Amino acid sequence: MNRITLLITIIGASACLASDARVEQNKAVARRVFTDILTAGNYEKTNEIYAADFVNHQAARDLSLAEDKSIVHGWRAAFPDLEMIVEKEIAEGDFVAVFWRAHGTNTGTGNGLNATGKHAAGRGISIFRIADGKIKEEWTEYS
Repeated sequence: MNRITLLITIIGASACLASDARVEQNKAVARRVFTDILTAGNYEKTNEIYAADFVNHQAARDLSLAEDKSIVHGWRAAFPDLEMIVEKEIAEGDFVAVFWRAHGTNTGTGNGLNATGKHAAGRGISIFRIADGKIKEEWTEYS
């Protein structure tokens, strides 16, 4: 192998390693939504995880970060024992797709739900676009 071929090989391997590290960092950021905020209720972590100009693309309309935070507070109020489990993460470039499961008991009131005492469970998929280590956009579908 001549020097030029060796240099190209080294540069290519370095680029792959940097890309792999960024993808793993993005997965970790996405995972924190479920562990730190939705399950643990550590709302103060929001500014570490989300960009100030974050947009949640809902079916009916886009939500700002403030609107999204309000909805999260509502779910945690309705289901104080909410647990979100990350089942699978797939990442490429700036995008991370997360397949998740959730369960909890509706012992509180929030997001228009009155306390029923009933256990609920569901699952969904969230896709996040991450830039500069923070979530900029989200698309989520769940049942």
